[in-house]
Amino acid sequence: MIYQFRSKAGPDVIMLSDLTERIFVILGRPLEARGIFTVEHLPGLITALETAILKDLDERKESESSQKGDRLGQRAYPFLELLKESSAKEEPVMWGI
Repeated sequence: MIYQFRSKAGPDVIMLSDLTERIFVILGRPLEARGIFTVEHLPGLITALETAILKDLDERKESESSQKGDRLGQRAYPFLELLKESSAKEEPVMWGI
């Protein structure tokens, strides 16, 4: 399944369900077919995702698998940037299938 995230603040971001599910677990939000992140929630969501990315980087540095597998920071970067742009411009982020 593919999810599309939209905001007036930046370009649409399209993600496959595996990454979307992983990010929503990190954000502590239930993943529904459609939804919205309000402007008030964006700073906390950004902090949670950035913290998870830094933790992922630290774990990869400590393990031998740093060269393998998917990197959260790399895969989630467009989504994180959309959250940041939306927060800066005070625009909500909406998503749907």
